Amino acid sequence: MKALKNLSLILLLVLTFTGCHDKSSKLADFNRAVYTPEYASGFDIKGADGKKSVLVTVTNPWQGADSITTYLFIARDGESVPEDFTGQVLGKDAERIICMSSTHIAMLDAIGETGRVVGVSGIDYISNPDIQARRDSVGDVGYEGNINYELLLSLDPDLVLLYGVNGASSMEGKLKELDIPFMYVGDYLEESPLGKAEWLLALSEIIGKRAEGEKVFAEIPVRYNVLRKKVADNVLDAPSVMLNTPYGDSWFMPSTESYVARMVKDAGGDYIYKKNTGNASVPIDLEEAYLLASQADMWLHVGMANTLDELRAACPKFIDTRCFRGGQVYNNNARTNAAGGNDYYESRGRFRLLQATEIDALPFRPIVYRTGCPHPFPVFAGFGGGGCRRTAR
Repeated sequence: MKALKNLSLILLLVLTFTGCHDKSSKLADFNRAVYTPEYASGFDIKGADGKKSVLVTVTNPWQGADSITTYLFIARDGESVPEDFTGQVLGKDAERIICMSSTHIAMLDAIGETGRVVGVSGIDYISNPDIQARRDSVGDVGYEGNINYELLLSLDPDLVLLYGVNGASSMEGKLKELDIPFMYVGDYLEESPLGKAEWLLALSEIIGKRAEGEKVFAEIPVRYNVLRKKVADNVLDAPSVMLNTPYGDSWFMPSTESYVARMVKDAGGDYIYKKNTGNASVPIDLEEAYLLASQADMWLHVGMANTLDELRAACPKFIDTRCFRGGQVYNNNARTNAAGGNDYYESRGRFRLLQATEIDALPFRPIVYRTGCPHPFPVFAGFGGGGCRRTAR
């Protein structure tokens, strides 16, 4: 009888322990900060006490988004998904990833994990040497509006990394139908270059490499801030800076709160367009763009132009502006591949910040950032680090 009582007690304890272990968690339980970004505002990572699983929250992941929140739950160690969770679920650390933007590849490259990339969008435009070396086995799924979902499905991805421009990705519905989880990456919307770089932590998390990501990122603000201080200590008169070229009948100008405007400021320049303080680039007409370009000391990011003659053909009405006539026109295209893919938007950077007033004292030639490109503006601190060059006559 005593043995029977002891057996009953043991069974009761086992059942009690098992019941506690298998008890489903609630979404509200995931309120413990696992990683809170210092510079980025578009994501955070939370966990729950006693759990290995985490919840990645992405907010306002496209231009003009307001109070939009998306969630990715990463289930680990066989833990159950919160019973009231309705977002995307990644059942394990991602081993097979499809990247819809080359910047996603750059972030994975920063932590040495491009081997997990099994699919891309536009492989010919990607500069990453590992992707190009494996191009026969990395699937090119196409572009939004013309996605090869049969190929995408055959790649057996654990996760698809998306981005939105002026709204949700058109891929959302089909990915849900195919039961393929996805996560938005909104790095380009950050107001700080360091915030943009910090998104590498979100990608580190999805592959279970957060510690490695933190180690890589920790060095970036140190280098960036040292260079920014050097510029600040030496700048006397900030030159005004015009950006971009027309797209159709409009000329898109970034917000004063964008990471691009912040880079111009950190390099000692003065971004010339002050009207846009929102969270998206806005179109201005060509007349207003002409007035701005006429007042600017220098003109950066001039589209596909490699020479002033090419720029003259693209923008004939702008050839009498001060920066054009003085040759103060610069582009970020010193490192492009045969298909025209621009490494500026992809590579993680060995970057330099040089005050804009020093430009004329520097030698200009097609040269990439890794060998000390004399940038008239800062190459993005972490990702987007291709070369720059003065637009030749």
